[in-house]
Amino acid sequence: MSRRFLKLASDQRGAAVVELALIAPVLSVLMIGVIDMSNAFSRKLALEQGAQRAIEKILQTTDDTTVEATLSNEVICQVNGTTSGGVCKTTPITASNVVVTYRLECKNSAGSIASQTSTDSTAFNAFVCTSGTVSMARYISVAVTDKYTPLFPIHFGSFNTGDGTYHLSATAGMRMQ
Repeated sequence: MSRRFLKLASDQRGAAVVELALIAPVLSVLMIGVIDMSNAFSRKLALEQGAQRAIEKILQTTDDTTVEATLSNEVICQVNGTTSGGVCKTTPITASNVVVTYRLECKNSAGSIASQTSTDSTAFNAFVCTSGTVSMARYISVAVTDKYTPLFPIHFGSFNTGDGTYHLSATAGMRMQ
């Protein structure tokens, strides 16, 4: 009996299968995690690209729509894509995911900067700098947000948002004057 046991203990056949069985789950989890993170990063890049292209298009705004409407529509079209007929798709982001912000900065002779911010172009156009202002700058920015639901919901530390999604955002802006 002991001879049979010694022979079985010295047999190396099947060791690779056992080692693979131990390592395969770890490798699978790592691979799925890499795929999830690359999908989320791709989505973030799409948001950034949409915001930047919308800012670039602001120079082409017509009198038919407001600046906010043009920016919002352009971000939605860039991120969601268009149908074969050239019409913007309506999901996954909507106008509620897009915020257009205006900012006026006034710099006085002492070098301090006073800033006024609004999401309404009418209020922004009413902004004025106080007397003693040596330079003035007007800015516009567009921020877009989205959520990405991972294929394999493992959340670590700061990535745990409570709703099982990754919250993504992108902002682009330019100086208007």
